[in-house]
Amino acid sequence: MEVTTLNAYRDICHANARSKGWYDGPRERNIGEQLMLVVTEVAEAMEDLRDGKMSLSYDENGKPTGVPIEIADVMIRLFDLAGYLRIDIDDAVDTKIAFNETRPHRHGGKLA
Repeated sequence: MEVTTLNAYRDICHANARSKGWYDGPRERNIGEQLMLVVTEVAEAMEDLRDGKMSLSYDENGKPTGVPIEIADVMIRLFDLAGYLRIDIDDAVDTKIAFNETRPHRHGGKLA
């Protein structure tokens, strides 16, 4: 499958989440919970980093693992959320990149 836009990934990820039942039920999705699921994926990436799992591998059940997969999970959860919120993620990313290009070197005086 070739996808060329972030909005296309957004639509695919959101449709997949809907088809798997993540939007079934009597209540709306909790946006805060969805954001925290992104945080859990980042934490899983950190665990894999600490364990030296820097490349794609597979567990005994054939499930892909490793830092690249956890980063992909972060993106998939964000694309799903963007789909739920009907965010034009192509436009949002382009806007933010353009703004970041105007910032001074190491803006804000932060160390990282």
